[in-house]
Amino acid sequence: MISRDTLTKEFLSVVRNYYPKAGEVLKHCYVKILECYVQRLGKRLYYIGVYYPEGILKELQLQQDVLREIAENMGLIEVVYINANRLVRDPMSKLKKDNPRLWLELHWVATHKRE
Repeated sequence: MISRDTLTKEFLSVVRNYYPKAGEVLKHCYVKILECYVQRLGKRLYYIGVYYPEGILKELQLQQDVLREIAENMGLIEVVYINANRLVRDPMSKLKKDNPRLWLELHWVATHKRE
C-alpha cells in the first residue's frame, strides 16, 4: 500500500501539472489524505482533506469538479473542504493537544497572508 504522504504529494503534483489554476488555489491550503474505517463493511476508505484559510472557499468551489475528478481517478472517494480558521479557533477542539503538528500547520494556513 502506498503511504498517505506519497498519495498527497502525487495528488498535488497532478493538480499543479495539469490544472494550474487549481494548483494556485491549493498553494494557500493544507492538503492531507484522511482515512475512514467503515466497520460494517470492514473497509478503509480514503479521501482528500483540503484545509483552507478564510476567504478562499469561493475559489475552491470553482475548482471543485477538477479536484473531485482527480481524487476519483486516484481511487479516493471524495474531496472534503475544512475551514482552518474555524478549526484552529474552536475552543472545544482537542486538536492542539492530540496532534500539535497538524494544529501548527493549520494555524499557519489560517494566519498566513495571501500574496
